Amino acid sequence: MKGVAIAIVMLAMVQQLMAEPTRAITCGQVDACLVPCMSYLVEGGTPQPACCDGVKNLKGMASNIADKRAACNCVKEAASRYSNIKDDAAQALPAKCGVQLDIPISKTTNCDA
Repeated sequence: MKGVAIAIVMLAMVQQLMAEPTRAITCGQVDACLVPCMSYLVEGGTPQPACCDGVKNLKGMASNIADKRAACNCVKEAASRYSNIKDDAAQALPAKCGVQLDIPISKTTNCDA
């Protein structure tokens, strides 16, 4: 009987672990990647190497749909906080860094699409 009880407890623990949702990327992580890009996003021109490194890091962290959607919402939220960000510079950032980023950088993106 004791063995059955232990087996039930172990089964419940395994089910709990399997039921845990995958943790999505956080806005803190996204912000940290894009902070070096602020001067480019406000002034335009050419992004600094640290900015492009951040964009590459963001691409690496957002590897699944949940992460991409979460990162998109974080980017959209951050872009909305800063009214002086040039939308055309933001949208061009991945290409200027030579990165194909599946996360649009814009205040108006529908992240659920």
